[in-house]
Amino acid sequence: MIATSLRTPVVLLLLTLSLALAGCGTTGVHVCNASGTNCCGPCPLQPGPDMLYATTSLTNPNQILTMTIDPKTGALSAASSTPGPSNSLGLTGVNSQFLFASDTFSAEIFGYSINQTTGALSAVAGSPFTTGLFSVPAGLGTAPGSPMSFLYAADVGGIDGYSVDPTTGLPTLILGSPFPSGTNLWLTVDPSGKFLYSTDQDPPGGIFAFTIDSTGALTRVAGSPFTIPGQTVSNSQPAGIVDTGKFVYAGLSATGQIAAFSIVSATGALTPVPGSPFAAGNNPDLLVLGGFDNFLYARNASDGTISGYSIDPNSGVLSPVAGSPFPIPGVTLATDYLQQYLYVTGAGGIQAFSIDSTTGALTAVAGSPFPATGAFYMTTVQVPPSALW
Repeated sequence: MIATSLRTPVVLLLLTLSLALAGCGTTGVHVCNASGTNCCGPCPLQPGPDMLYATTSLTNPNQILTMTIDPKTGALSAASSTPGPSNSLGLTGVNSQFLFASDTFSAEIFGYSINQTTGALSAVAGSPFTTGLFSVPAGLGTAPGSPMSFLYAADVGGIDGYSVDPTTGLPTLILGSPFPSGTNLWLTVDPSGKFLYSTDQDPPGGIFAFTIDSTGALTRVAGSPFTIPGQTVSNSQPAGIVDTGKFVYAGLSATGQIAAFSIVSATGALTPVPGSPFAAGNNPDLLVLGGFDNFLYARNASDGTISGYSIDPNSGVLSPVAGSPFPIPGVTLATDYLQQYLYVTGAGGIQAFSIDSTTGALTAVAGSPFPATGAFYMTTVQVPPSALW
């Protein structure tokens, strides 16, 4: 999922486009020349395609599915496929240029270049990349860096860290990796790129917090792992985790709750949100943000439902949205780049829902579910903008 700070330029580009059209008038053809200008001055830009990528399960193994999202309706194009991992619990884009997928039971990470016009995938030279003996890479996350970006994989007893070459996409192990942690399957990187958080499945369960330095190396935040407040069992088994930039949320699969924490911006430390943990359904194991991080959605794996919450922007307190929990069975969740649509993988393909920007309510998109045989774990990537004329 893409942070709000990275979505803002897309909105500004749309405004630039509107102003450029007004300034040029409605007559004549305005063609960009090689220098990127036309009769009106600099060429306006249009957003690139918003792509949805999905790993596949046993019903269509060893594939990455590629689909384009219609920005006006949320509908998905027909899926194309590229050879991929057999069992993946992680998928993430890096700088809109590359896509990486973990192969959890083969101790590998697959890397792909993203075609900047079509969103099509091609394997990075040397892919797949081994993560080492006894490694079990699962959830993935990425952080911006200069000149390299950083890729992280939740692993057994640690977090694997890589710098990603901006030209080739080649991942190189960061000095000190893997960085020690407990058992963790899921991680999330703060939108600022300064902190990384991962779930701690070891009893009693909690959240690991790390700072990210200029080389991509991780350092444990003082007090980490942070315990789950109000825990009523010996291990709450935190699962999916998301970060809004102000708050961190994690599903507690053992207690049917959502834990919420405020981020101390100076250090990355976590403090419990008042009223946390909040009630959810049975086994809430995957979370996703929607509506410019104003809403939180959790898959209740044992109920075949999705719980939706509005997020108080000041306190981080969660309040159920009208109609929640929604009777939507599924496997994994994702939103589009601007968080206007929610996508849910399942036996019938990929279900798509529009997110009401005021209430967070979900409405099925016309044509949903969309064919996507075996679609399992998903992510979305906004290809960078290009000249319109």
